[in-house]
Parts: sequence; structure tokens; C-alpha cells
Amino acid sequence: MYVARGVVLAAAGAFGGFLAAGGCVAQETSDSAGDGITAVDGLTLGHFTLEERPTGCTVVLAEDGAVAGVDVRGGAPGTREIALLDPVNSVQEAHAIVLSGGSAFGLDAASGVVRYLEERGIGYRAGDHVVPIVAGAILFDLGIGGGSGRPGPECGYEAARAASAAPPDEGSVGAGAGATVGKLRGRGRAMKGGIGTASITLEDGLTVAAVVAVNAVGDVIDPATGEVVAGVRTEDGTGFADARVLLREGEVRPPGDDASVENTTIGVVATNATLTKAEITKVAQMAHDGLARAVYPAHTPSDGDTLFGLTTGRHRDEGGLSRIGTLAADMVAEAILRAVRAATGLPGLPSVSDLTGTGG
Repeated sequence: MYVARGVVLAAAGAFGGFLAAGGCVAQETSDSAGDGITAVDGLTLGHFTLEERPTGCTVVLAEDGAVAGVDVRGGAPGTREIALLDPVNSVQEAHAIVLSGGSAFGLDAASGVVRYLEERGIGYRAGDHVVPIVAGAILFDLGIGGGSGRPGPECGYEAARAASAAPPDEGSVGAGAGATVGKLRGRGRAMKGGIGTASITLEDGLTVAAVVAVNAVGDVIDPATGEVVAGVRTEDGTGFADARVLLREGEVRPPGDDASVENTTIGVVATNATLTKAEITKVAQMAHDGLARAVYPAHTPSDGDTLFGLTTGRHRDEGGLSRIGTLAADMVAEAILRAVRAATGLPGLPSVSDLTGTGG
């Protein structure tokens, strides 16, 4: 039996509940610990964080190309090139996925990644031309930290230039720099979100991983315990109000507060398995189960929850698509927990460590 990195299994009853909720119990091997999405051979990751205010972008590069898919579940997405990733469409591979802050303005960050790849001759061959295939999604962090800085082409270019196979930084960097969570009672009772990554490599060589920027309207819940890790705070700001309780009691956001629309959890799930475009799209769909286990509420009309899928095809998996999709959901949930636990607080937006004094 295998245990995923960072997941602490509670007593037998809690463990049984975790399995009933769709959890997959998995064991890391030593070569996956701490690597996150860069544990998938062929993928690199780079962040760039703006100095003007807390915002930035994160780029996952697949310079040799990776079969790609996407699944959008939130009601307010901001995306680029996702129609191209539909399994019925011709282009099979992407060369980068961009996650960015800055709302719709942040979609410009992908242009810098396109330029970076073109300069290196990386992309889809179209006659004498090379066209990099770069998809992306954004989250809403406008107004966090004041100022008007927005991730643009230079942000994307620098993130791509910084990309490496080293274990990625987590927390308040890149696309997670201005992320927040727990906004059901307005930004005044919210907490700092961030970006996190997780991976698992099984004994047969299969690797499944995720990187997620967490900017949810809802709370972050540990699926193994059911406890709130980060979310809407009590009126005195020192504890958790628990979105599950607030919704059942009919609580709504304060009049005139529009913070509930400033959301979205976006990410990439990846594997080294050999999959078709339709199959990696199914993995992205299944991975949303991990988002729904770790964020409450998820996939709301105010969230643009979007997960991309990448497969490098360097491993022939015999365990089947169900195993890969289930592990992808586990890694998404784990990445979400890591994102908020690694975050650094801002004035009025405490982090997990600020609130608990333990760092999660």
C-alpha cells in the first residue's frame, strides 16, 4: 500500500471515510519527495513575481512537447487557447501552460512565453514557421497590495527563462503571489492563498503530479481530517468561521463587498504516462475531484476553476487511466494544501502560519 507525500492518515475511521470520498492511498518513492510537478521528466517550471505589488505568473514548459487537455469547471474562467486542446481538434501537443494573476490582463503573460519559445525554435511546425502552442488561465488578484501592476509579456518571458527541473518554490510566488482564499464574508475576513505542487512516483515508474494556484472563494479543507486549513475567519479574525457552517446558516457576503467574485483556482496536472489527447483530458476532469475535496465550496459561479493536463509519454503505464486520474486528484488536493501552508501573509490577509503559529 502506498501513502502520498505529505498526507497524514488518521485513525481507521477517518481513513475509511477518505477512501469512500474517492481518495487513493499511495506511497512515494525517494526520487519524488519534494520535486512537485518537475518530477515528471520533460517538464520544467518557472515563476516570476512582480515588484510593484503581489502578483505574478507561473510557467510549466514542455519544450519537447506534451499531449495536452483541459477541463473548466468554474463559472467565471479566463483562458487562452483552450479550444485548441479539445480532443477533436488537430494539434496534439502544447509546449507551455501559463498560470497568471492579473485577471484578463494577465493573459498577456503567455505572449512572452511564445516569444521565448520561438527564439529557441520550439513549437508546432507550419511550413517554414515555428508556432509555439501556449495555453493559459488567469486568476483575479487585482487590488491586492495596492498599485496597478499586472503580469504582462515580460512576466511570462522571465518565468520561462527561469524555468528549471529543480523542486519549485511554493506559497506567495508567481501566480500565487496575490492569491487569497475564504472570501464568503468579504476580503476583510479572508486569508492568503498561494501556489503549491505535489508529486508521486510509484514503484513501476509512473509519475503523477500537480501544480495549483489557489485563489478560491471557499475554504481550504484537509480531506484526510475534514478540518479547515485556511478560509473565512471569525469576526475577531483569530479562528475559522467554516464556510460549511456559514452556507447552511444562510450567511452571505457583506452588502457592497464584491470580493466573492475575485476568485479562481487554476493548475496543471501532469504524468509521464503514454496517453492520448482524449485520455489526458479525462485525467484533467478526474483531477477536479481533488479540487472539490480540498476547496469548499468549489466550482462556483464566482470561480473560474480550470485544470490543464499534460502527458510526456515517457512511461508505458499498465495500471490504466483510472489509476492515473485518481492519483491526479490526490495530487491536486495535496498541492492545494501545500499552497496555503507555504503562503506568506499580507496586511489584513494572514497566512496559515500567522493564524496558527505552526505553519500548518
